[in-house]
Amino acid sequence: MNTKKRLGFVGIIIDDRNSCAATVNEILSNHADLILARTGVPHIKGNTSVITLVVDSTTDDLGKLTGRLGSIEGVQVKSGLAKK
Repeated sequence: MNTKKRLGFVGIIIDDRNSCAATVNEILSNHADLILARTGVPHIKGNTSVITLVVDSTTDDLGKLTGRLGSIEGVQVKSGLAKK
């Protein structure tokens, strides 16, 4: 178990805001202690949305967050943590 927190990011693309935005928001709320900043940008011409997060997290906690998000159909997630 890795307990050292590091600064990082999470990029989330939601293909259909109507079908999964509530679930994504619930998961993000449950992991609010990891999130330092959040930006959401809806794509006006489509029904997609992009959310970017700045996080302070361990690899284990980030994996839990991204794993839950990535298991939602229509949601794509990419993340990274600083080396130090």
